Amino acid sequence: MADLKALYQEVILDHNKKPRNYGKLSPSTHHAEGHNPLCGDHISVTLNLSGNLADVKIEAIGFEGEACAVCKSSASMMTVAVKGKTRDEAETLTQDFLAMATGKMDMNAPNNMGRLAVFAGVKDLPTRVKCAILPWHTLHAAFNSVLEVSTEADADPMHTS
Repeated sequence: MADLKALYQEVILDHNKKPRNYGKLSPSTHHAEGHNPLCGDHISVTLNLSGNLADVKIEAIGFEGEACAVCKSSASMMTVAVKGKTRDEAETLTQDFLAMATGKMDMNAPNNMGRLAVFAGVKDLPTRVKCAILPWHTLHAAFNSVLEVSTEADADPMHTS
């Protein structure tokens, strides 16, 4: 367990100091803004999709904004993980990441989290879950042409009625 926590901290620090795919794509085919009012995270995700309807791929992706280390690291790793994937593959990975971060995924069962598994422990840090999932929630919004998303109230992906 100590090794997993050390790896988590190392990955968070690395991606926070040297975020991958940081910057706004201009022009972009899709974009969305994400806000986490609780901790002040505000990120923008831009992407370029290409291909035909049956095989739309993420050609390029970028993010920027002011965010805590957990949010920025999650965004950085997200962009690396989804770049070059089809929209369907990215949406599946998004749902899997959300399930993992909220503790709804059995991490002992086979999964496709790969390096993203370092975020599995965030489920034990309730104040950080929203930070970790904001980039993924924002990516999903961009795919669906929703310009702004938030982690507050009904807009919160963890909100239950």
